[in-house]
Amino acid sequence: MAQNNGKTTERKRRSIVKTISWRAIGTIDTIIISWIVVGNLNFAVTIGGVELFTKMLLYFFHERAWNKINFGRVKHTPIEYEI
Repeated sequence: MAQNNGKTTERKRRSIVKTISWRAIGTIDTIIISWIVVGNLNFAVTIGGVELFTKMLLYFFHERAWNKINFGRVKHTPIEYEI
């Protein structure tokens, strides 16, 4: 993890990997729901394919924005021992 003035941040690479893994799960869910609602597997896969890229992009920027916000973070300081 990168350090910035005592604050921890995520590297962009980590955000990208999290984005891809989460979107894979989300897209499978969208395809299944679309197939149930529409009843056409080809159309469901098309919906899932479009949704895959748009939501991946949105999630990446959402994740990076939250990375700049300290809300809900706790800074852990090392314990100093007297010798």
